[in-house]
Amino acid sequence: MPSTVMWFRRDLRLADNPALVAAVESARADGSDVVALYVLDDVLWEHVGANRLAYLTDSLRALDAACDGALVVRRGDAADVVPQVAREVAAREVHVAASHEPYGRRRDDGVERALQEAGAELVRTGSAYAVSPGRLRTGGGTPYQVFTPFRNAWLEHGWRAPAARPRSIPWASVPSDEVPAAPAPTATLPRAGEEAARRRWHDFLRDGLAGYGERRDRPDLAGTSAMSVHLRWGEVHPRTLLADLAAVQRDGGPADDAATFRSELAWREFHADVLHHRPDARTRSLRAVVPEDSWTSGNRETEWFEAWAQGRTGYPIVDAGMRQLLATGWMHNRVRMVVASFLVKDLHVRWQRGAEHFMAHLVDGDVSQNQLNWQWVAGTGHDAAPYFRIFNPVTQGKKFDPEGAYVRRWVPELRAVEGARVQEPWTLDDPPAQYPAPIVDHAHERRVALDDFEQARR
Repeated sequence: MPSTVMWFRRDLRLADNPALVAAVESARADGSDVVALYVLDDVLWEHVGANRLAYLTDSLRALDAACDGALVVRRGDAADVVPQVAREVAAREVHVAASHEPYGRRRDDGVERALQEAGAELVRTGSAYAVSPGRLRTGGGTPYQVFTPFRNAWLEHGWRAPAARPRSIPWASVPSDEVPAAPAPTATLPRAGEEAARRRWHDFLRDGLAGYGERRDRPDLAGTSAMSVHLRWGEVHPRTLLADLAAVQRDGGPADDAATFRSELAWREFHADVLHHRPDARTRSLRAVVPEDSWTSGNRETEWFEAWAQGRTGYPIVDAGMRQLLATGWMHNRVRMVVASFLVKDLHVRWQRGAEHFMAHLVDGDVSQNQLNWQWVAGTGHDAAPYFRIFNPVTQGKKFDPEGAYVRRWVPELRAVEGARVQEPWTLDDPPAQYPAPIVDHAHERRVALDDFEQARR
């Protein structure tokens, strides 16, 4: 009897999974069963950071438990593995959620061709987004390049209600490889899996949504949802979050905070849409904003970049963020902007180096979100922050970490410094000996960045 294959990728969940629903319906129509497949791609395994691999293996174990131990894990090139599994189980269909990132699109096109040769079909249903990238266009038929019009069109377009989880799934019993041991993570990771994602989200709705609009920029407070890692691996779908936000508003909950959170999800979908249309944005600036010879190079670039990566720049809010990244595999979003601005506009290091470092350590590392957010800060992307917007690390620290609690948590050398004075320890009569002096003068480097920008404009 033939089987139907459900190929999980960035949708490691059973609820609100349209591709899974389609696979189960197809299997029931044929009186067959469903093979739950995950392919451990060698490209992923060899090039992704240890934190994401460790989290992925935990999420796969959670998915296997949800599938009653029926998850089939195979390692290798998907173009070889997926057709091989389809032949093993005589599958006529392999169901997936569509991929829109550059590598995923190339991979799926290759798998589709290989499946056709094997007499099977790749069936795409849904995506990792409420509105699939590429679907929205301006009145002139072109892709959106500015966020606000995109968000308005996104809201007007709307999205379907969450797909119901199939009540019973006839999982097939197929030989599986062992999930390999991931490299040891460099950070303490959150709990993985669909159940953990739902619990964290419901806790946030109950305790964190009210006041989110004001608290989300404060790294010293637990003001964010921290749902980015669960969205990255598809342990929850954004459509589920949007439906819950709408329910909160209908019940008289904090409407403004719900709208603010909804806009954050819209930014995620905008960046995915940009990368869908401009896959080169993964590595190339969408526009040049400074002369090529303005970037730091040689030994100085190496020295400055390493100080930044290790959290040893002498600017407390920057160092706290970089150390939080190393310790947890995550960084507060406001601080991500501050540290990115510091690397690009104070140290004059290309954004690509910073993006690569983030992808090596972030558990929620996602190509479209990471690369396009870096381009936003660097001023090189669509609807980016103007290049002349340069975050002052001291001002940012005083405004968003007013008592210095965030800095003192992650920079132990400064824990004896009280209050906001911790944001500029070099002004103290007796600066802590173990903490480095600023590696650059922000005021001077800001002028350099602005001069470079003006030179490029002329």
